[in-house]
Amino acid sequence: MFKNTKAFSSFSVNDLQKAKEFYGKMLGVEVKDNPMGLIELHISGSNNILVYPKPNHEPATFTVLNFPVDDIDKAVDELTAKGIVFEQYSELKTDEKGISRDPNGPKIAWFKDPAGNILSVLQTN
Repeated sequence: MFKNTKAFSSFSVNDLQKAKEFYGKMLGVEVKDNPMGLIELHISGSNNILVYPKPNHEPATFTVLNFPVDDIDKAVDELTAKGIVFEQYSELKTDEKGISRDPNGPKIAWFKDPAGNILSVLQTN
């Protein structure tokens, strides 16, 4: 039934303007206003992602958006220089930079948007 549809994702934030600045200026994602009072994240090679305001927003307790990168150390260093703080997880054995380097999975580091939603950068090669 949905085999040939172009599904897309969405998630909520508590402050649309802060989200717009964070995704556009901090992360360099193309952000467009949507006539329905939302914003759209336009990411190359992906369907647009809708971000909508929700007054009683509660941050997701799981990763809502993953950004594949070629060099995770470089990406983490660049984002850290912009003021982004990476999460530290003892159960995932993150290093001092916040990167999990599990040999059985991708190198991955998690951080939060201004609404507290969890995002990641990951290197799969």
